[in-house]
Amino acid sequence: MPETSGAESADRYAALPSGMTICFRDHGDKDDPAMLLVAGLGEDLTFWSDSFVGSLVARGFRVVAIDNRDVGRSTFVAAPPPGLWRQIAGRPRGDAYALADMAQDAVGVLDHLGIARAHLVGRSMGGMIAQTVAATAPERTLSLTSIYSTTGARKVGQPALSTIRLLAAPPARNRTAAVRAHLRLTRHVAGTEHPIDDAAEAAVAARGWDRSAGEPAAGTARQIQAIQRSGDRTAQLSGITAPTLVVHGDRDPLVHPSGGAATARAIRSARHVVVPGMGHHIPESLVGLVTTYIAQHATRVGEGGNHVRIS
Repeated sequence: MPETSGAESADRYAALPSGMTICFRDHGDKDDPAMLLVAGLGEDLTFWSDSFVGSLVARGFRVVAIDNRDVGRSTFVAAPPPGLWRQIAGRPRGDAYALADMAQDAVGVLDHLGIARAHLVGRSMGGMIAQTVAATAPERTLSLTSIYSTTGARKVGQPALSTIRLLAAPPARNRTAAVRAHLRLTRHVAGTEHPIDDAAEAAVAARGWDRSAGEPAAGTARQIQAIQRSGDRTAQLSGITAPTLVVHGDRDPLVHPSGGAATARAIRSARHVVVPGMGHHIPESLVGLVTTYIAQHATRVGEGGNHVRIS
């Protein structure tokens, strides 16, 4: 494993039977209920801000954040990435992995840590992975929180055309370009009601580039085809029995709010929270609100839910 220093000295590694090595960080008291954080497309574990993690730890949770395969310091798969036109056409390569494989990685980290059951929290693609764990490993799931995610059905949760144009831009070739691209996309998906902190986001992007050894584009492309290979998971989600919270903003241009609504409909008794003005991002101004809903949900396991709109 690579040597680390400073903040990265917290990086730990789980070597899984599948051959994947998954990097993770473990925060809080080991005797507290475990909460697993699964980040989105192309995001490493540091995309969960210190304030976000710290808020959940302060509320009495042991928080484990992971690098998904093909990002950060976890294993980068050797298979070639799909080309842009293959991604646009939704035609994954024959050697593509699926969200189910990424869900097994997440469960493997729980196995490594000896955690029998955990509260699952995922955002965007991470929400899809957390949904898959809840559906396929219910015995490992205390609760599920799915943040600005979707079901995989083509008629819901689709990005705006303006967002597709940004996503189709050529990948960054160096750290400076990666930071600029991240700022451009994050400003767009976050919207105007909750503006981003440019300096903080630039640091996130630079750290993400460094932790992925300057090679994030191929990994992100393989993650995209994992989503595409997994297809419409609505039927699978209907079998989830864990208490579920679905959080989505009403200004999300990357995963249309219809994706959150469809997720809540698919999962029996899911509670659907719509946050006005929220896009596809959790800026500092929303950390307190979002972590409050997550913590309240996790501590009220077993209660029913419904659709609510937060003012």
